[in-house]
Amino acid sequence: MEGRVEGRVEGRGRIGELARSAGVSVQQVRNYVDSGLLPPVGRTASGYRVFTAAHADALATARELAGGHGWPTARTVMRAVHAGDLRTALAALDASHARLDRERAELAAVGEALATVLADGTFAPSAGRRPPRIGEAARAVGVKPPVLRLWEERGLLRPDREPGTGYRRYPGPELQAAHIVALLRRGGHPLAAVGTVLAELRAVGDPGRVRGELAAREDELHRRSLRRLAASAALHAHLRSLGHLA
Repeated sequence: MEGRVEGRVEGRGRIGELARSAGVSVQQVRNYVDSGLLPPVGRTASGYRVFTAAHADALATARELAGGHGWPTARTVMRAVHAGDLRTALAALDASHARLDRERAELAAVGEALATVLADGTFAPSAGRRPPRIGEAARAVGVKPPVLRLWEERGLLRPDREPGTGYRRYPGPELQAAHIVALLRRGGHPLAAVGTVLAELRAVGDPGRVRGELAAREDELHRRSLRRLAASAALHAHLRSLGHLA
């Protein structure tokens, strides 16, 4: 994301002045105009585009919105603002905030599921034993064989297959994964959170490190929330400058 426009284009100016003021290229300004991020641009008698302080403010606001919500939302909001359709602009912002809220709720669910796994301890695979077939694995986990098949269909388990017979075998890591799924499902954790915990444990291996990864993602959500707050402040100021607020 490029930086916010420094200063204003005072009075009326050409595209190069706005580009220099914003610290972007002339082509980028043209792209912003063509994509509707900036309001309609007038032209001189000789055909040159004329930009005003309103365009500089719109560009600064659009880039703040893009930094907080992404370019698709920024385009939707700014096009609606230029059309005088404040309801559509606010609806797009609300949808973006709702997505962030869902991410936060999903992350919290994963964190709770991981905490359950950590509190229960790890399930060490039995050494020196042939991986059990599905019936034995189900008994060890405390579920019925169809449940293990269902978890496999949902992508939670990855049992091996015996050459020739095709029977499922559950080596140590998969039997441990089945224990974790059973533990979390008994605790009422949603399948999506269970799947995320398993994927993280498979990728990282160490539950402590997974907890660190989740903490880092929570910090990133916090930063994104603050960027959305800055974007809202910029849009509010821009709407006030346009006279759209009482």
